[in-house]
Amino acid sequence: MTGEIPPTLTRAESEIMGVLWELERGTVHDVVAALNKDVAYTTVLTMLRILEKKGYVRHEAAPEGGRAFVYLPAIAHDKAKRHHVRDLVQRLFSGNVEELVAGLVDEERLSREELENLRSKIDARLRGKDQKGKKR
Repeated sequence: MTGEIPPTLTRAESEIMGVLWELERGTVHDVVAALNKDVAYTTVLTMLRILEKKGYVRHEAAPEGGRAFVYLPAIAHDKAKRHHVRDLVQRLFSGNVEELVAGLVDEERLSREELENLRSKIDARLRGKDQKGKKR
């Protein structure tokens, strides 16, 4: 997996990457089957080629030979998620993370368990830093 984060994914690209991250590797046919919706082989092939140009995917020859390629994620899922969250915060919230989190807490239907999990993460983060934001 590369160290550099490529451009932000479109919705369709995200769906295909979700399949590849779950499968860990797959042919175009594998991806089409896993998408669980009516999508053409050539559409998925085109999207995989675009994802490869963007740096999200790489390919190798199929082990059984033939003309098929096996596509693999070139970037870890967690790394891509972190990049996209930072991008979202910058583009839609002018870098204001608090506004994003407050919006999620105020507007989303979060369960009590989800809210408690968020509180635990915030409390743990606060315990790791003193009043000036420096590590203890």
